[in-house]
Amino acid sequence: MDLKKLFGYENKNVVITGAASGMSKSACELLLELGANVYAIDINPIALPVKKAIQADLGKQEEIERVVRELPEQIDALFLCHAIAGYKGKELQVQLVNFFGQKYMVELLLPRLVDKASVTFISSVGGMGFEQNYKTCLEVIDLKNFEEAIKWYQEHPDIIANSYVFAKQCMNSYVNSKCMSKEFIDRKIRLNAICPGYTLTGLTDDFNKSSSPTLNAKEGQEMIENMFIKGWNGYPAEPKDMGYPLVVIGSDICSYMSGQVIYIDYGLTSNWKHNGLLN
Repeated sequence: MDLKKLFGYENKNVVITGAASGMSKSACELLLELGANVYAIDINPIALPVKKAIQADLGKQEEIERVVRELPEQIDALFLCHAIAGYKGKELQVQLVNFFGQKYMVELLLPRLVDKASVTFISSVGGMGFEQNYKTCLEVIDLKNFEEAIKWYQEHPDIIANSYVFAKQCMNSYVNSKCMSKEFIDRKIRLNAICPGYTLTGLTDDFNKSSSPTLNAKEGQEMIENMFIKGWNGYPAEPKDMGYPLVVIGSDICSYMSGQVIYIDYGLTSNWKHNGLLN
């Protein structure tokens, strides 16, 4: 069996964000091995032999629009993988980078996505419980542009106070609510997201600091490990543990999968549910 044909990326145009490091970089490396024409985007330089590397701040409308102009007219798979940690005082920026900018980019690129294309996000275990916040998330999803989004966020400071969580809840809700929307389903364009558990990446130090009330990385690390590791005597994931499944889900292997929010956390969230820690 020819694995490249099985995945279906060979000589296809693939766009991936956040490709300079971490999970997205691992995914990008695999996409290159599978023969894809990779267009990679990050705010930082990308040191991979991709078809085209673009540096941009994907939390800004004009930067997203510039990137879109540099991408090919036909796109077979789109991976939205970039994010920033949820520091206090950066609530608006987190919303724009971690969700709204990604939604905006998907919808700008929709006319260029081929029939039966895939759109796959990196969400987070932090977005669990999105069902309880679904109606509020839909309000954001229905906003058309950055101006509307910024106004909404500014009018709801209490909702975006837990900035990282709310952005990821919106992302999960987007996948759930849009997978059967006419603009996607009529052309059989698939929408899915993975929700990684605790993974060591280039952003780990940022997440550790943002998890501590005093911005102390060691304290934040202890808090995260207590929540995600110690309860099951576990270990953190490596970037490839998330990047490789991401590539599989966006490939022809999963051609009938859409609308799925998939937790890749070694069963941790399933255990939380089983023990009544989550509704």
